[in-house]
Amino acid sequence: MTIILSMLRLIAPLLLLATPALAEEPNGKAGHDDLIATFMDFQKYQSTPVDDYGPVNTNRRIDQLAAFQTRLNDMGVARWSIPDKVDWLVVRARMDESEFVLRVTRPWARDPGFYIGPMQTLAFTALPLNPDNIEAFRARLRDISKVLATAQRQLTDVASDHADLAIRSLTQSDGVEDGYPYRATPPAGVIGWFKDFRERASASQPELLPEIDQASAALQAYRKFLIQNRPGWTGRAGVGEAALNWYLGNVLLMPYSATEIVTLGQRELDRLWGFYALERNRNRALPELTLASGDADYKQRLADTDGRVRRFLIEQQFMTIPANIPSDWRKMIAPPTYTEPFNVPFITRATPPNYWEQVQFRDPSPDHLHAVIPGHRFDALMASQNPNPIRSRVNDGARWQGWAVYLEESALQAGFFDDRPRVRELIYLFGLWRAARTIGDVWNQRNERTAAEVADYWLKMTPLLDADVARKYAHIRTIPGHGLEYTIGNVQMWALLAERKRQLGDKFVLKDFHDTFIAKGRIPISLIRYEMTGNQTDVTRFFNRQPLSKVINP
Repeated sequence: MTIILSMLRLIAPLLLLATPALAEEPNGKAGHDDLIATFMDFQKYQSTPVDDYGPVNTNRRIDQLAAFQTRLNDMGVARWSIPDKVDWLVVRARMDESEFVLRVTRPWARDPGFYIGPMQTLAFTALPLNPDNIEAFRARLRDISKVLATAQRQLTDVASDHADLAIRSLTQSDGVEDGYPYRATPPAGVIGWFKDFRERASASQPELLPEIDQASAALQAYRKFLIQNRPGWTGRAGVGEAALNWYLGNVLLMPYSATEIVTLGQRELDRLWGFYALERNRNRALPELTLASGDADYKQRLADTDGRVRRFLIEQQFMTIPANIPSDWRKMIAPPTYTEPFNVPFITRATPPNYWEQVQFRDPSPDHLHAVIPGHRFDALMASQNPNPIRSRVNDGARWQGWAVYLEESALQAGFFDDRPRVRELIYLFGLWRAARTIGDVWNQRNERTAAEVADYWLKMTPLLDADVARKYAHIRTIPGHGLEYTIGNVQMWALLAERKRQLGDKFVLKDFHDTFIAKGRIPISLIRYEMTGNQTDVTRFFNRQPLSKVINP
């Protein structure tokens, strides 16, 4: 917190200067305080549970959102400072995302998995429950039958890829079990997890059995409904090119079209394959990296990696680690994003280690940089300390993932792996997997390839990748852009680094660049570019926004 506030005090005099108005900037009456109030009210709207997405409730949600958008457009943005303008664009992007879900992706009508995903986590619940919590938990189990009955009424426009994944996930393990409780033999899908839950409840809390049995029967009936209706569900999962381009420009606030993103993704894929080939040749006389021999070996590798990373950040003056960041990587937990001390625990199963484990068990460095420090966990802790009430709560995916991917190769270029040449190969493997995902994500959203076809492409493009990880990420149920955020966010990071170095010349200091970047919050990199460089190229486009209604109803 002290580091962030100190930096804000240093740059505040420059940032608070009035800036020339850009085309289409609102010039209403309300001020920045009203923006914060509107954002907080919008957050409450977003977090309000919706039990039924029928036409009446959906239209009511659209009307409520429109009222927020009206408030937003009655603000004096044209007269604001750059940081306040950025805050306004951040809030508008979040509202645009909400509108996109309501009007375009509509998961309650198109994705049977929309309903069953949250149910599975109930079966993970540790038992016995506190007696004070039992009745509330039983009510949640009883709600499963109601929710699945509602699902059968609302699934009116189902995409075939979504249907296939939902049917499969009810009775088959996804093979990755990311974040799931460990079982030597993974339960057979959601229904299998409720069977596992029943067995645990029988031994420790049998009063839950009637509700568990009711929920299991409802899941079986839901699976039967999906199988019966599957022949008629032939819709595609993607949103189409026009909607995707609108989403890229207004929700992700990226300065690229889908076509440009495919070009960038292909360029990165070719570059990283080339670097991988050179690195393999360079290291041809060295022994291959071996998997950790067990849990103790793996945890020692993690601890050693954490120490090396922290020393590197300090010795190379890469960035500041504030005193309040835990010195023990196992304590770098930032709820609700992270509740466990590591991302990939050491587990054994009948099948070989999956893609993430193949990399992590060889050397934890790539993912430690990406997801622990100075990546996701460090990033989340710093964001939680941001004094700006908007920026402390927002998490743009391309900023979040782009920064993390950038850390992998920037550490390599800065010399972190000079004494571990084989680990450099893992950095390139991580990178080319993200580049391949970029291309596949666009193909899928433009309905040029199915999820299965995208997964097959990824398997050809990515050494060590397994079919389970490929299938899971090809079917990932986020709204558009998740697959492309990694590489395209990384491209934006390198562009920002280059632009800032050109601007400052000999006055450029890498540590200051990274510290300032982190202090801006997890907002779109295009907006961080605007604040750090003053370059208006991207934001001029963002303010000249075409309404979503004109894209989906031309």
